[in-house]
Amino acid sequence: MFRMTRLLPLVLLPFALRSAETGFLNREVIVEGQKFLYQVYVPRDFSADKAWPVILFLHGAGESGNDGIKQTLIGLPSAIRKNPERFPAIVVMPQSSPQRRWSDKVEQDQALAALEKSIVEFRGDRDRIYITGLSKGGAGTLHLAYRDPKRFAAVAPVCARLIPSAAQLEAAGKKESDYPNYEAAARKFGADMPVWVFHGDADPTVPVESSRKLVEALKAIGSGVRYTEYPGVGHNSWDKAYGDADFVSWLFAQRRKP
Repeated sequence: MFRMTRLLPLVLLPFALRSAETGFLNREVIVEGQKFLYQVYVPRDFSADKAWPVILFLHGAGESGNDGIKQTLIGLPSAIRKNPERFPAIVVMPQSSPQRRWSDKVEQDQALAALEKSIVEFRGDRDRIYITGLSKGGAGTLHLAYRDPKRFAAVAPVCARLIPSAAQLEAAGKKESDYPNYEAAARKFGADMPVWVFHGDADPTVPVESSRKLVEALKAIGSGVRYTEYPGVGHNSWDKAYGDADFVSWLFAQRRKP
């Protein structure tokens, strides 16, 4: 005898029973009434049966916009495409406006909203959340970690500066005292925060002294900060940094301290 069965709507099925999308996925988040596009990378072997490490990646100035795409073209996303097996993680890639910096509150809020939404959607491990970024995003990495250091298990700024240049300050109508200095940032991070800093010593865009000052301030409080300075390398130190298998292994070995 044929029996009719009732089909449950997809939304009622456990996430593990659904056919999960993988790869680079388009997503959006609403913050203060404004829609922000972001992308999230989901590994090919994703399963909701376990919790996954999560990386928040902040792009540089050249990838700013509102298309939700450009932020995935260089840096960490490029490294993922070249060696996906090295990145068994959920990677969140928000996009900043060309008119704003990652230190601006609305940009930080939209990045954190995208991070939170991805953690919930893809079962992110809250004890293994990492933040990294390059140039403009390297500065954003430092500012977001300064804002909420207890959220992150590790911090990895690439060719970053904590305080904008004099020209950038003038354009934004701000002054140096509007930003934390390196000593204040080091104290906020704390000696136990795992930090790995990268910079090219021939960088014409972001002076290498900015990373050196950060490392010195962290060492002064007893931090075990790691620092890689690439001789003869200009602004693009991110290809070397994100292409370093040792860095990736180090990153995933970090867990948030209680």
